[in-house]
Amino acid sequence: MNHDAPLAGWTARPLPTTGSIAGRRVRLLPTDADRDTAGLYAAVRDGDAVLWDFLPYGPFADETSFGEWLAGHVVTPGLMPVTVIDCETDAPLGCASFMRADQENGVIEIGHIFFGAGLQRTTAATEAIFLMMRHAMDDLQYRRLEWKCDASNARSKRAAERFGFVFEGTFRQHKIVKGRNRDTAWFAVIDGDWPAVRAGFEAWLAPENFDADGRQLRRWEDMRAVD
Repeated sequence: MNHDAPLAGWTARPLPTTGSIAGRRVRLLPTDADRDTAGLYAAVRDGDAVLWDFLPYGPFADETSFGEWLAGHVVTPGLMPVTVIDCETDAPLGCASFMRADQENGVIEIGHIFFGAGLQRTTAATEAIFLMMRHAMDDLQYRRLEWKCDASNARSKRAAERFGFVFEGTFRQHKIVKGRNRDTAWFAVIDGDWPAVRAGFEAWLAPENFDADGRQLRRWEDMRAVD
């Protein structure tokens, strides 16, 4: 690919939808503090000890403090949070955000991810991230989708690579978070990467890849190795 080639017909990309993004197991809705506070707090209240370690907020003492924070979070400039909703129970399972949308250049980021214990490391969690990626790359046709995390956050870095993001380097002394230095690991999927990444997600999430008890027949790692 000639990265210096003119982009014929390029126009600024739209912002993410304010409606629902539907999947088989979960759907994504723009986060509403009035609607989601109780359910989200219930989902994350008893999560593992490291859930909040690398985020600039949390943990929260109670539902009231969480709700007050969430009300501010949803109106943060440049942040477009979505709540992950279980399709069967309508229960909120976690939250993630589209953010830093550079519409003119076609760049957007996924971040601020906090999933409850019941969502972490599940097929539904993989589907939630896929729905966000597909919306950005297919529906909105962004050229570049970014994932950034604390360079010490091994779990987030593994997730980025598992989901097809390419490591691009570390920004040293990028931020101060909760009084600690943060070096930031930088990952991205670009439009040229996306067809193979999408195919891996679709093959793994397909109903025929699961048995009658919901167990996967082919591992994600095997799918990624083939694709």
